[in-house]
Amino acid sequence: QVHFNESGGGLVQPGGSLRLSCATSGIIFSIFHMSWYRQAPGKQRELVAKIFNSGRTEYVDSVRGRFTISRENVKNTVYLQMNNLKPEDSAVYYCNIEPLDSVPSWGQGTQVTVSS
Repeated sequence: QVHFNESGGGLVQPGGSLRLSCATSGIIFSIFHMSWYRQAPGKQRELVAKIFNSGRTEYVDSVRGRFTISRENVKNTVYLQMNNLKPEDSAVYYCNIEPLDSVPSWGQGTQVTVSS
């Protein structure tokens, strides 16, 4: 069974930066496409960024140019570098495989709060 362990969140001022990490286990990480999602209070979970097993990346419009997704296959880890953070980026951030399983397994997530 796949497991995700997200970390790196915290409280940051607008314009600040954070780097999220997601360590995975239970899968052959290098062959999977990976993604970062986020869920703000009262909102649906949304896809933020994808990284394919080839290294190609995709981003939702609201974060393109500010966020960078990357992966380190030897460590079974996917990262999300977040720069120029805005209050609307506040959410719990999760990683997962892409596409999601029919009944996806989720980690505990990591809380990102952007506030002055």
